[in-house]
Amino acid sequence: MTTDTDAPRPQNRDHQELRLLVLLLALLVGLVITGAAVYVACVHPPLAQPLGVGAAVMSALAAIAGVVARAIRR
Repeated sequence: MTTDTDAPRPQNRDHQELRLLVLLLALLVGLVITGAAVYVACVHPPLAQPLGVGAAVMSALAAIAGVVARAIRR
């Protein structure tokens, strides 16, 4: 069985720019949420350590972004 090397391959780049824009927008929203959490922790120190709160929020958002990116790729 021979294959035609000149046959056009299906392009999966139809919405690549839109996917990138959505991913960057999600990153921006994540940074704003993290900044807000650190600010609240600074204003109310008994609630939590500011850097700990920021790290926890960012790690949770990174996990969610990974799941969304994997779902978009499928």
